[in-house]
Amino acid sequence: MAHRLPDRSKLRLLTKGVTSAGSSFFTPAPLVGYAALRYPRAISTSNNANKPVAAIPTGPVSSVLPAASEVRDGNAFATLPLTWPHEGWNENVLLNVVPSHRKPRTFGDWIAWKIVRTCRFWMDLVTGMRPEQQVDSKNPTTALAANKPLTERQWLVRFIFLESIAGVPGMVAGNLRHLQSIRRFKPDHGWIKSLLEESYNERMHLLTFLEMYKPGWFMRLVVLGAQGVFYNAMFISYLFSPKICHRFVGYLEEEAVHTYTRCLLEMDHGYLKKWSDPKFRIPDIAVRYWNMPEGHRTMKDLILYVRADEASHRGVNHTFGNLDQVADPNPFMECPGSGVVKAFPKHLSVIRPAGLEREEVISKETH
Repeated sequence: MAHRLPDRSKLRLLTKGVTSAGSSFFTPAPLVGYAALRYPRAISTSNNANKPVAAIPTGPVSSVLPAASEVRDGNAFATLPLTWPHEGWNENVLLNVVPSHRKPRTFGDWIAWKIVRTCRFWMDLVTGMRPEQQVDSKNPTTALAANKPLTERQWLVRFIFLESIAGVPGMVAGNLRHLQSIRRFKPDHGWIKSLLEESYNERMHLLTFLEMYKPGWFMRLVVLGAQGVFYNAMFISYLFSPKICHRFVGYLEEEAVHTYTRCLLEMDHGYLKKWSDPKFRIPDIAVRYWNMPEGHRTMKDLILYVRADEASHRGVNHTFGNLDQVADPNPFMECPGSGVVKAFPKHLSVIRPAGLEREEVISKETH
């Protein structure tokens, strides 16, 4: 049934009294807006309606829009600017990352370490790692030898599960410190940026590996449940003891560095033939994010970049765990007004696995 258009005279009565300055005092603005949008020619809001209207400058607008199929498939993300472009890593840093373990020194450290070991047990179970594929349990973050290697699929499942968890702590800590800064009307001394950037970096790891493997419904449910428990547990824990939480993340990143180092070792030994094939192509999102140069875009290069990121998170969080959570600045970036003249170079967080001690940061601050 065709819709019947209203009488044009009624529309004019509806908008009677509208002046060039805006809507009439007596005419409801929503009605005027509705009428103007539905029947633009039936309404005149000014005696100069027939004169050309000057265009309002709106700034540069790109005429290139992603196709509907790209938006539907999620490929439009590849054309968006990066929130935090990666600074890149020197080749010496990439090749000199080593697995390590900072021994617990306080009761809080011991608690954080035991929680990480519990998480590692469940991660091995969920990702299907068999006993013969596990390393020496007495040196879980440094021992690399196992009786049986993992397959490419097992590694990707492990990477995805690890990165889906690793992206949570930085977001929780950055969010809470953001709220604390607003609540206390005081600056944060540079912690928030590093924490949110860490979370973003972990998510980029995840998005990269998702280009190579699509999880099934079981893994999606496991990640959903793990994230629900972990986020809330991290939120509550950070309210009570951010120092222990940063130590926990430092130990968690030790596990990540160990995971990627073992993967590199198995690639060097020829166990992962698919990834060693010169024709194997890594996702474009990885090339763009890390700005990987030509000739250094193999799967091994990708793992080296990811491992260096994890090593940096390891050093940064162990450092944060050594600092005063309220007064001390982030030593890895310049913080005007906090006393830091020049920040420590970021690569120092990679080559110092146990983090910087507070005495080093204070010494740097006072010189």
